[in-house]
Amino acid sequence: MNFQKTLHDAIISDDIKIKEDLADQCFSYCTKNIIETPSDFSPIVFSKPSYYNICNIVDPKELPKRNHLDTNEGLARLVHAITHIEYSAIDLALDAVYRFHDMPQEFKIDWLEVAIDEILHFKMLNSVLEDLGYKYSDFDVHQGYFDISRQTDNSALERMAVVPRYYEAAGLDVNPQIIKKLDNKRKNPIVQRIIDALYVILDEEVTHVSKGDKWFKYLCMQNNIDEQVYFDILNRYELTGKHRPHINVEARKLAGFSCNEIKQLGAKECS
Repeated sequence: MNFQKTLHDAIISDDIKIKEDLADQCFSYCTKNIIETPSDFSPIVFSKPSYYNICNIVDPKELPKRNHLDTNEGLARLVHAITHIEYSAIDLALDAVYRFHDMPQEFKIDWLEVAIDEILHFKMLNSVLEDLGYKYSDFDVHQGYFDISRQTDNSALERMAVVPRYYEAAGLDVNPQIIKKLDNKRKNPIVQRIIDALYVILDEEVTHVSKGDKWFKYLCMQNNIDEQVYFDILNRYELTGKHRPHINVEARKLAGFSCNEIKQLGAKECS
């Protein structure tokens, strides 16, 4: 198979069934064959996200607050926002394999596994949306994750720092707070389904962040760079100094963060 072409087609497709089939093909091929990228291969810089033609994209500031969780529409808006994060994460994982083709085979396998997990998360959440009377693309979305992927196109180190080690890790902090917010509504069967889905995602995102942590540290070691460069990168992307009242210390430790890093990110205690 043409591995890079198949990855490209998976990234640009807005059909989740096609994405899943192509991602599965890439994973199966990658686990059985050594991937040799042609010497003249140059990854395309994508000009728009794959969901461009199916979603209405707005500035993040234009998105309404996700409240009114006692209504189907309010719940659907919340689930839709998380579904969009999972959709974006599919393309981010696939793009890491496609773009950073000089990385080791294990890197490719890791991020293809992440993409497959994210597809399952998307399908699980979209099923909840459908039971609420909606589907993915029924509400406005932002393209922040696409923008950050383009900004980190030229550096695997920065991609690992910013995407899994910052944005995905932030999900480890936020997810339990959403569960807590929904807890008093769990008698509603569909709310219980949302909570169950969030627990699945939280558990698997620890693994995803740990993969980002592994490859961030690998790249630091390969380039003889101190791991504290993480905070230099966050500063460069204006991602430091933001209020983080709920750091999930235990989840971050499981994912590979040191207590020193966790405290620098805002946790009061870590041991």
